[in-house]
Amino acid sequence: MHRSAHRLTRILAASAAVPAILLATGCSMLGGGDDGSGSESTPSQKPEATPTVKAAKYSKLPDACSSIPEKTVKALVPKVKSPSGTAVKSSDAAARGGCTWSGLDDNGLKGSDFRWLDVSFQRYESDTALGTGEKRAEAFFKKQTAALAKPEGGKDVGTGRAEGIGDEAATVSYKETKDKETYVNQTVIARTANVVVTVNYNGAGLQGAKDPKSADLLKDAQQALASAVSAVK
Repeated sequence: MHRSAHRLTRILAASAAVPAILLATGCSMLGGGDDGSGSESTPSQKPEATPTVKAAKYSKLPDACSSIPEKTVKALVPKVKSPSGTAVKSSDAAARGGCTWSGLDDNGLKGSDFRWLDVSFQRYESDTALGTGEKRAEAFFKKQTAALAKPEGGKDVGTGRAEGIGDEAATVSYKETKDKETYVNQTVIARTANVVVTVNYNGAGLQGAKDPKSADLLKDAQQALASAVSAVK
């Protein structure tokens, strides 16, 4: 009886040790020790930097019909139909806009003087994929100037530079015939930062009146352009 009790005591002691061994083994498998024997940790990765681009200087455009003073409009377009101008419809007024004026000074048998004036604005926003607004405006200015220098049906085409207007400015002059009448055209285009401004000014002497001088029209067109560029600021 004494030997049986002693044997039972050893069996119970051995059985009690098993959970402790399993627990120790489980902790080792879970890597809970302080000796670094657990699973390898993945180092944290730094987020990629978001590309940035210099913000465009101008975030909006002026009202095109107010960009050229009414006094100037009346001087350039005699008998103007609407001194306040006719706005060109735009799907995005912050990116583009325009306005037109026309007038006919009818002198009966002495002939008539016709004038047409229009102004347009094109603004570019900075874009991380396309570049700064200024660079995009520069590209448009060059492309537009090249296209204007090849007017369809134009003759006696002349090109030049305009000094003191915006960051850069160019001029294109030519003549064209419509309904047997000769029209003298002057187009001046300027870039100021991320905005490109274009002014078209043309005139004709109708019913025997003398045609306007190209140099006079160019001077007037540059005056209108300077006002429009100033309005952007």
